[in-house]
Amino acid sequence: MRTSTLGVGILGAGPVTQAIHLPTLARIRDAFHVAKIMDVDPDIARSVAGRVGAAWTTSMDDLLADEAVQVVVICSPHQFHAEQVIAACRAGKRAVLCEKPFAMSQAEAEEIAAVSQETGVPIIVGAMHTFDPGWLAAKEHWGDLPRTAHTIRYSIVLPPNPRFEDFATEVITRPARTRQDRHDPEVAAAMVRGGIMGLAIHDLPLVRAFCPDFTDLEVLTCHVPDPSGYLVNLRIGDRNVQVFGISTDSWQPEWTFEAISDTTSLRIDFTPSYVQAGSATATITRGGESAVYGPYSANGYEGEWRYLADLADGKAARLDVTELIHDLTFALDVADKASAAVRATAESQATGESQATAPQKEAIS
Repeated sequence: MRTSTLGVGILGAGPVTQAIHLPTLARIRDAFHVAKIMDVDPDIARSVAGRVGAAWTTSMDDLLADEAVQVVVICSPHQFHAEQVIAACRAGKRAVLCEKPFAMSQAEAEEIAAVSQETGVPIIVGAMHTFDPGWLAAKEHWGDLPRTAHTIRYSIVLPPNPRFEDFATEVITRPARTRQDRHDPEVAAAMVRGGIMGLAIHDLPLVRAFCPDFTDLEVLTCHVPDPSGYLVNLRIGDRNVQVFGISTDSWQPEWTFEAISDTTSLRIDFTPSYVQAGSATATITRGGESAVYGPYSANGYEGEWRYLADLADGKAARLDVTELIHDLTFALDVADKASAAVRATAESQATGESQATAPQKEAIS
């Protein structure tokens, strides 16, 4: 088995590796085996690697130098992605999968594109929904909806990640989380930016499919729901777009994408990320009649990995890196403008509250 399948090296052994990629790879052993896992914490690296019979290391250079590693997966913190993607390309690996975002600026993204072109190493970004069979079926049947849609809505309602991570596997350590003061302007701005670049970015490529004028973007309103998340109303070209995400224990989990025109509507219901409960279901309605596509047995993670195998073996056409750059710059634009808007709103509210309490203080004195 090990001689006929692609060896995978993973940079970062946190919850995404443990609860998403390792279970997915366990289902497609005809194509991959886990060769080596790297984490800066030796105890985590050793323990996670031991689960799959892989070697382990605390050094990126050691993993990239290992000839048993043909495919590199980057699951490290965001700020390391660009450096590690470039290093994996320079190491001459056969393909690279990087969790989103694959860069933190347009300049980094363009450097990655240049290195990928120079080295010939193909790159894909971990936007699993673009590989989901439900989304792919919708693309085949939606007709002129991308041209005629006037409203796009994208909503994620999920409990905190640990609930689903624990359904998938026994996670070895996870980052500590503390409740933040969303009324503080800087905290609110950081929460919105983090939410968009960490969660909303999953399906912003889907939004962009319906917004050809994606650089003509205006944030109309932005709010931070309790306890955390984002509610952003946008004008993108001549389209109305709402992007919503919240993490809460109080609601039924839901992950939906909708596009609506005067004659046609599309609704896609995705399964929560960590559950791996099959594909999305797409419903297209025209003239009062609905057609349903899915659910299918495979999910977007499996589709992503199958495509990666074909890329590594030279059987699939490479993704247009320019499109990956556009996806990133679109997400950055939404994140920057939304965080600026929520900061301005929070500052205005704080100023108003300060002015309202000033007369009371004078009366007391």
